[in-house]
Amino acid sequence: MNAQLYNIPGATAVAAPAAPAAAPPAPASPGPVTVGEVLAQSQVEAVMDELDRDLIGLAPVKARIRDIAALLVIARLREQLGLASAKPSLHMCFSGNPGTGKTTVALRMAQILYRLGYVRKGHVVSVTRDDLVGQYIGHTAPKTKEVLKKAMGGVLFIDEAYYLYRPENERDYGQEAIEILLQVMENQRDDLVVILAGYKDRMDTFFQSNPGMSSRIAHHLDFPDYSGAELLQIADRMLTDSHYRFGPGAREAFDEYLQRRLTQPHFANARSVRNALDRMRLRQASRLFADRDRPLTADDLSTLAESDIRASRVFASPSTTA
Repeated sequence: MNAQLYNIPGATAVAAPAAPAAAPPAPASPGPVTVGEVLAQSQVEAVMDELDRDLIGLAPVKARIRDIAALLVIARLREQLGLASAKPSLHMCFSGNPGTGKTTVALRMAQILYRLGYVRKGHVVSVTRDDLVGQYIGHTAPKTKEVLKKAMGGVLFIDEAYYLYRPENERDYGQEAIEILLQVMENQRDDLVVILAGYKDRMDTFFQSNPGMSSRIAHHLDFPDYSGAELLQIADRMLTDSHYRFGPGAREAFDEYLQRRLTQPHFANARSVRNALDRMRLRQASRLFADRDRPLTADDLSTLAESDIRASRVFASPSTTA
């Protein structure tokens, strides 16, 4: 608390004891002046290392995320040295087929932005059209504003964003949501990062029809489909995480399953791998359940047999997907 001297009328002046000599003020600690210092303070490299470790493949996406992180680090150093510049625009578009890791990358991106001080909270609010667009006049604005309120200080992830725009329906209220989003993306970009996601061709059409939205998106990341070898690695990791494993011949059978399934419609990359493994675990459970008098070991309970994979209808007919 700062001491203050008051003159009180009628009071006897008393000499105050001599104050000890004040210590010289400590020099202000300098902020980071090297890339290494920013990385050490923010621990942002740990997030990028997690991204490399947790996601199979996606080399171009990971490289682009590192480029964006580098841009943010350099902008931080410029600010530290008094080089006036506006904060970089960070709204993004993630385009690609389902199951290619877009949501996972959005979560990691939010962590990077938070650790480098570009968002206050680092949370992700994930929504679709139904969360933003109302069904009647006067309903859309409050819905959209409520979502934006929840997302402030973090990242708003809008999946299948092209469904916001339906020009064939003149009574559709999606355009109202887009107008509100555009205003907030411009005026409050220091407190909110918006990531639009969806199929690449549909996102391209959406941007052509909404140039205002296109002009606010600074970073476009294309998420490639996984190769068969990468999908097999993803299956290995999913099984390990849930304490399962392939038995003799089962991994080879699953590789063959993937090669067949890749040629069929409605394949959703890692999402389809997860669904396939869930069905194969169901078959394993039915197989073990049928032999109710046999004592089951941990190995029995955690092993997928080749028969659990080859029972899939994918092996019986190329037109089915179970």
